[in-house]
Amino acid sequence: MLAVSEAQAIVLQHARPLPPEGTPLSSQALGLVLAEDVASDLDMPPFDKALMDGYALRASDLTEEGGTLVVIEEVTAGNTPARPVGPGQATRIMTGAPMPVGADAVVMLERTHALDGERVRLDDQARPGQNVLARGNEMRRGQTVLSAGAVLRPQEFGLLATVGRTSILAHPRPRVALLSTGDELVDATQVPGPSQIRNSNAPMLAAQVLRAGGIPHSLGIGRDRKDDLRALITQGLRSAILILSGGVSAGKLDLVPGVLQELGVQPHFHKVNLKPGKPVFFGTVDDTLVFGLPGNPVSSLVCFELFARPAIRRLAGHADSGPFEVRAFLTEDFPYRSDRPTYHPAWLEYRETGWSVRPVPWFGSPDLRGLTRANSFVILPAGDHLHRAGQPMAVLKVED
Repeated sequence: MLAVSEAQAIVLQHARPLPPEGTPLSSQALGLVLAEDVASDLDMPPFDKALMDGYALRASDLTEEGGTLVVIEEVTAGNTPARPVGPGQATRIMTGAPMPVGADAVVMLERTHALDGERVRLDDQARPGQNVLARGNEMRRGQTVLSAGAVLRPQEFGLLATVGRTSILAHPRPRVALLSTGDELVDATQVPGPSQIRNSNAPMLAAQVLRAGGIPHSLGIGRDRKDDLRALITQGLRSAILILSGGVSAGKLDLVPGVLQELGVQPHFHKVNLKPGKPVFFGTVDDTLVFGLPGNPVSSLVCFELFARPAIRRLAGHADSGPFEVRAFLTEDFPYRSDRPTYHPAWLEYRETGWSVRPVPWFGSPDLRGLTRANSFVILPAGDHLHRAGQPMAVLKVED
């Protein structure tokens, strides 16, 4: 069987960023990956700018004890100085206002005393450039201010608006079709009958897709009949990614791999050396990536994080697609025995001494409730081990 790292490498070999699209600079663009370099259309600031409320003056007019100057005008933000500052003069100025010609420093208001309507006493000397942001200090016209590959966060939105951009070229969020399979499944709105269970995987996987940066699209529940599965899978193959849960193992009604093959999906692996999630499937047809996840909810969640989430991020243009692991120290002794590397639910937190991790109570892949006490998975090696408190362990992060 493939190791997890080998299977991940195969997935990423077939996952390529989606072609860029023109996108308005709206809330829908938050989190997208920029697909072009962006240059400034102006100097910023466009003038020498005061950084404090105070007095704009010539630094050479003040001694170590300060000095008294004549106030010639007041300039607020959004207005332009009308008079140059000459020897022995100062301009009352507000934060963000343009510096008057002749002035090279600003003394903050708290270090001054207005003597009358025309003069001001300053307590300290000043140095040229004090409390002044020079023109073009932030950026110059024509300078690249954002490079392709940047993730659009709120601060990038502000910068793009500063340089006059109302739309950008970005990689779109991949559309991800979700199909849960099994005769035992009913919708969450229904009361399960004998031998039935509610479909928990659909909302769980949809939330994971959103967290990964994709757009989920539910195909509903596929019954354990080839005709039904074929119709729904055909619909799902129109998306960038199709994720199925259930029906991928070796049971009599595990029909998914056969139907996928009939529809031209080329398998790249089926079974990976891990627990939970051994029967996981990955294949492709044309440009569509197809994941078949085991039906047990924890198996589905783990396999999504290990294989589908990196694929979604890669299609969305992220250079670092994950998955993301850290080294953390166990907080307590933990004995464990398994024939495969195991992803055990755990609580991960950062302390002064670094990352620490504590395995949470869990009885296996059907135990979805146990996951509500976890924010990560500690990776336990195969074999019979007594892991000691303080031992460093690899941990899969699934929450940012």
